Amino acid sequence: MSQALALSATPRTELGKGPSRRARRAGLIPVVIYGKGFEPAHVTVNRLEFTAIVRHHGLNAVINVDIEGTKQLAMIKSVDQNVLTLEIDHADLLAIHRGEKVEVEVPVVYTGEPAPGTMIIQDADTIRVEADVLSIPEEISVSVEGVEVGTQITAGDITLPEEVTLTDDPELLILNVVYPETADEPVESEEASEGGEQEASES
Repeated sequence: MSQALALSATPRTELGKGPSRRARRAGLIPVVIYGKGFEPAHVTVNRLEFTAIVRHHGLNAVINVDIEGTKQLAMIKSVDQNVLTLEIDHADLLAIHRGEKVEVEVPVVYTGEPAPGTMIIQDADTIRVEADVLSIPEEISVSVEGVEVGTQITAGDITLPEEVTLTDDPELLILNVVYPETADEPVESEEASEGGEQEASES
């Protein structure tokens, strides 16, 4: 991501459960922005706009929050969802600065088809990397085109984008190429077979 996503925010003048519920009914999400050397800011943001950022850019999205003309870069630290509606009820944002490096978890996806008669088992869905706040990849792609059974791809085997550094265990298993499991055919024992033949001959 080379650019931060714009999001307008309004300072909250009332805190607590009651004002938070009223904000949600009005289509807003209560948000707290905090960070090292940053005075925590309690704001509200538009639910539809914030939800679209999370849905389309993930939790590693870098946001340029505009608080009544004052802009602050931030990353999504956590979101709380309503257990019934799954709507976002609250979010914490971490204040960051341009040029700062952060450690994040990035999804790993694979492309291509392995060798015929094999299948891919994905043991880990994400890896931890360090990157500039404006260079965080939304996902990391790994090609499995034509790979043979027995191939194992670890975190250390993955080619990362420029200026992105692996901080996870290089030996962490990500992908494993195996033969598909097949159901064993039931084998009739010789004794059962002989017994069946004897019964047939006696009848």
